[in-house]
Amino acid sequence: MRRCGAAILRVHDSRRSDARRYAGAVPDLTIHSVIPSIRDKAAIELPGHWLVTAIVASLLIVLALMTHAQLELDPHNLIDRLFAAIAVVGIIARIVLRRPRRRAHRVVCDGIDHVGLFALICLVGALASYPVAASTRGFEDFALERTDRLLRFNWISWYDFVVAHPWLQFAESAAYQSIFVSPAILLGYFAYSGKRAEARLFIASFWLAAVVTLLLFPLTPAQGPLAYLWHGHIPYMPQSALYQAQVIPLLRNHEVHKVAVTSIHGLVCAPSFHTVSAVLYIIAAWPIRRLRWPLLALNVAMLLATPVEGTHYLTDMIVGALVAIAASIAVRRGLLSLIEELRRPVPFDPLRTMLRRAPNHQLMHLLAMETSGGPRANAILQEIDRRGLDS
Repeated sequence: MRRCGAAILRVHDSRRSDARRYAGAVPDLTIHSVIPSIRDKAAIELPGHWLVTAIVASLLIVLALMTHAQLELDPHNLIDRLFAAIAVVGIIARIVLRRPRRRAHRVVCDGIDHVGLFALICLVGALASYPVAASTRGFEDFALERTDRLLRFNWISWYDFVVAHPWLQFAESAAYQSIFVSPAILLGYFAYSGKRAEARLFIASFWLAAVVTLLLFPLTPAQGPLAYLWHGHIPYMPQSALYQAQVIPLLRNHEVHKVAVTSIHGLVCAPSFHTVSAVLYIIAAWPIRRLRWPLLALNVAMLLATPVEGTHYLTDMIVGALVAIAASIAVRRGLLSLIEELRRPVPFDPLRTMLRRAPNHQLMHLLAMETSGGPRANAILQEIDRRGLDS
């Protein structure tokens, strides 16, 4: 009986050990095994000088466009001077804390970097809309409004509903003006938690989306649905008012020459950049449990306010959402894959290293000694071709 029990225990132990070996051979396909790979991908940090170079190049291009459109910054605007002084203080603080030793110093440095780059993109994008608007011809409201009708969207009914509910006017105005609340929360969180890689991905996506928006803007300049569809007395003036219909013709006729940064009006109808921003904010906040639902609610409210407060067609918003998604995918998949490929170590090849160091005459001597065309001869010929020598 004891022998039988011992045999049973041995069989059980052997099966348990076999199960352990089998479990070790099969990869773990649970969600917990997938998350680390996603985190490793997100941890690939976009080089800061890439962002700075892209934004500075964008600024130089915009200044050239402004010169061509006979536009210049207004040097006498007091609010602009105040913001310039704040920017100078931020730059000085960043220089002083260029080598942070404490966590608090690191948070401040990252915060200055993140907010500074984001603010510069906003500034460049807003300035760019003026010379780009000056280069446009005609208005495409008929095509945009017709597309809305095909989508069964009635802008006038939406506007009438807002006019009939004063509390909704206040709520929509507040939601529409919250466009800079979400990035302030996101960039502050990234700086506090040390998530520099995520912050740079967000900023790069925002820059690319702004560039694509400005490239698409000349294709569909528009007055906006309020100016195009509404006739007669305006019972409620939204935040965007009639700036597109009023300012764009002035820019085309070169009747505007000075631009104040803090007084720039939104001129881009399609794609809707409020929609672009809201979708990018939601994408950036989604992996963060603490911020996911609050920022989702805030940006959905901004999206609901955009048709009236931004005087946008539904088509503008759909195109804006597509631009945001495409920019996010391009940065988070395409650009990160490129960086990962560039950082992948190249395998060491002693033969190629020796050939690269060999003088020209030695290289030709090695080729002459080769009697058969093998891998060594091919490597020598490739090095000769690289140097442009006559074999």
